[in-house]
Amino acid sequence: MLDHDGDTHLYLQIAEIIRQRITEANLPSGHVVPSETDIRSEFGVARTTARRAVQMLRDEGLVYTVQGEGTFVGPPDKGVRQSRKTPMYRQIADDMVERIRSGAIGPRRPIPSETTLMQQYDVARETARRAVGLLREQGWVYTVPQRGSYASPEEERPQN
Repeated sequence: MLDHDGDTHLYLQIAEIIRQRITEANLPSGHVVPSETDIRSEFGVARTTARRAVQMLRDEGLVYTVQGEGTFVGPPDKGVRQSRKTPMYRQIADDMVERIRSGAIGPRRPIPSETTLMQQYDVARETARRAVGLLREQGWVYTVPQRGSYASPEEERPQN
């Protein structure tokens, strides 16, 4: 557990816990490690604290991060991890298109918020934001400032 009252920064304590998990479990290169969102949830810390812990492990060469995919054990040049064929933001966008096409999200009905997408897919806010931006560019959704994003009416959707 974290010592909130001690003289050691929380991010240093978290980095040490993750380092121990990697070494004790003998995790192979390419194995996924907790995301910043997972760290925030598990330890009840701020995003910057989680980010600093992961950055410290990256600086040590113990882990590497692939934007939109996650953080993995080992140096990035190992090539052990199989790359995703489709970036995560596109996968989220494809899932949302399917939900709109199937009627699970009706015309002019709200789509899940960025926060909900972050939780459902365990991704960073920027990944969720890129997915919604792609949907908007393609015409599947529109955004109302201060209200959210909504599925486009059928007549305004792409015809492919």
